[in-house]
Amino acid sequence: MISVEIGLSVALVELALGVVVGNLFGLDPNTDWLVFIATFASILLTFLAGAEVDPQDFRERWVASLAIGIVSFLGPFGVAALVAYGALDWDPKAALIAGTALSTTSLAVVYAVLVETGLNATRIGKLIMSACFVTDMGTAVALSAIFIKPNAWFPLFLAVSVVLILALPKLAPAFFRRYGDRVIEPEIKLIFACLLVLMVVADAAKGHAVLPAFILGLVMARHYQQHRLEQERLRVVAFAFLTPFFFLRGGLNVSLGAVFANLGLLAILFAAKMVPKLGLVLPLARRYVPEHATFATLLMSTGLTFGTISSLYGLQAGIIDQTQFSLLVTVVVLSAILPTAIAQRWFSPDVEAEQAADVSQAGVAAAAPARRPVPAGEEA
Repeated sequence: MISVEIGLSVALVELALGVVVGNLFGLDPNTDWLVFIATFASILLTFLAGAEVDPQDFRERWVASLAIGIVSFLGPFGVAALVAYGALDWDPKAALIAGTALSTTSLAVVYAVLVETGLNATRIGKLIMSACFVTDMGTAVALSAIFIKPNAWFPLFLAVSVVLILALPKLAPAFFRRYGDRVIEPEIKLIFACLLVLMVVADAAKGHAVLPAFILGLVMARHYQQHRLEQERLRVVAFAFLTPFFFLRGGLNVSLGAVFANLGLLAILFAAKMVPKLGLVLPLARRYVPEHATFATLLMSTGLTFGTISSLYGLQAGIIDQTQFSLLVTVVVLSAILPTAIAQRWFSPDVEAEQAADVSQAGVAAAAPARRPVPAGEEA
């Protein structure tokens, strides 16, 4: 109700609610059932985001996605690590955790906002989601390469990921024809089963299921283009039950006591994330999406999933202490709330105009006649 009345994404309201109730009532964000549901929600959101990406559009604009995504990762990673090490006097490993945590863009937050506004089906929304994936891939690779040592389960994790990515698009059509359109929702359960398998083997391998989940969604995108009702039912389950726990838990991780005691450090870390994000992404956004450059840049400046994962890993490994953890998670949550609120309030594109422009552009492309080679002597 609050989200509808004030015109902001429900994800932001749920994050803020998590901050409030967590600090008023001391709720534990690491309760087993809450961790499980929130983790699964983040993976399902990532899968759904991948399923929204138009493969043809991605192929046409892969340069833009890579350019924006790589800059969005490298800028904050380098600046935040240097600031934490040089200005805040954190040790080198803690500084690298800070750089990793603050380099992220939250695909979950971005996807939730785009779906609520209807922009997920437009070219601008698809480009933003593709660039988010590139940024988060950089963060995941950095965290794994610098800190996480793969164990004996890691080859199995890779094998399971590859098998699911190759097999599910081929299995899904026949499975859905035989068992679909039933009240027991076999098609949703099949997707849930695949994502849960990824969660289990990723946890055993000390890896992350988010990236293969996005690719799994990406390879299923063409199927869902032909079966929109299945996609809508899956989205209903996610947004009605699962995602509120994900965003609430994100807010529960914020300790206002530690924040108020270190406001100066918080401001420095927040600037270390936001300044390079805004300063480096905006010029590229003006090049590739000039009419909505500010909106795209603000959404690319968000953070939540991998920022929290990186911070939590640093805390559990003894690389950062509780105060450093609270500061990093607070910056991550603030970066999920503030840029998104500003983007929605003042820079959000008109959905109907974007959809009409996309249709018009597609019509022009389809109507363009193929140019035949001109034989010699016919130039005149």
